[in-house]
Amino acid sequence: MAQKELHSIEELDQFVAGEGKRLLFKHSTICPISTSAYEEFQSFLQEQEVPAAVILVREDRPVSNEVADRFAIKHESPQIFLMEGGQVKWHTSHWKITKDAIGEALKA
Repeated sequence: MAQKELHSIEELDQFVAGEGKRLLFKHSTICPISTSAYEEFQSFLQEQEVPAAVILVREDRPVSNEVADRFAIKHESPQIFLMEGGQVKWHTSHWKITKDAIGEALKA
């Protein structure tokens, strides 16, 4: 299942309001750590069917900031969130974003 990019607050609202567990990834296209984490995220998505979205933090800063404000979670990049029922159930950042960590979070 391919992930979508969120470019507006409205797209974020629609994604967060969706049914079931979903993954939201904040990605900086100029950061090597983010690139590595993004590869782990992509690798996970190739094996698991889960709705997923990406926010490019430099290109879509207002959307990225809205996530930090709405969920009261300090902005980091890269950063991943497991969403369910409009709430953040789990999140982590940087080198902690691994295929295994995402899988464990979804099982919990």
